[in-house]
Amino acid sequence: MYICLCNGLTDHVVGRAVESGAARPGEVYAACQCKAQCGSCVRLIMGIIKDLASSPSAQARG
Repeated sequence: MYICLCNGLTDHVVGRAVESGAARPGEVYAACQCKAQCGSCVRLIMGIIKDLASSPSAQARG
């Protein structure tokens, strides 16, 4: 599913960035080598960050 239409970021791309250490939307954009455009995706990105941070696999790592 597309999360950021301006930059063409999918949930898989955002998830990989978060799993690689991105903990804020700006870090996700940087990991994907882009910048926020309209900003409408920030809430979705924050939700993915939160979901992955609370997942059992993330808790096992941290």
